[in-house]
Amino acid sequence: MINLENQGKFLSFNLGIRDTAVISLDHITEVLQVSLSDICAVPQMPSYILGVYNWRDEMLWLVDLDEMLGYPPLLQTANVLLKMMVIVLEENGKYLGLLVRQLMDIESLNIHQMKESSAELFSPSIVPFLQGYFINDDEKMIFNLDAEAIIHSPVYAHHN
Repeated sequence: MINLENQGKFLSFNLGIRDTAVISLDHITEVLQVSLSDICAVPQMPSYILGVYNWRDEMLWLVDLDEMLGYPPLLQTANVLLKMMVIVLEENGKYLGLLVRQLMDIESLNIHQMKESSAELFSPSIVPFLQGYFINDDEKMIFNLDAEAIIHSPVYAHHN
């Protein structure tokens, strides 16, 4: 029997070409499609901060999550899609949009089966944003990203 108290609900999506990541639904406000032409670039920002987007009459900062975590930039690797999927994170009234390659599913994962991330297993660029990882039925690793760490990322926080 599955103990529902141990189950967490997560949105899963592609990270890079081969990896899968999840973020807890507790921090996700909305998922939307954004046209690249609607993103207003902001000068003198790190390349992974794509700019701002008019969302609900507010400025929503958009970040290329792949590039932020050390993967090749989405806009270089994807045959640049006209519309990109954005996961809108929220924490204490702060919002941040994460551009991702492809959304997969809503997963129910046992939080007690999450393994601790270690610097030996992961690249230094992703470690600060990991809560841990899960191993799925196919023996593949699923990265559990820390929404709060992403929202409070030093570079982003500096400009927000």
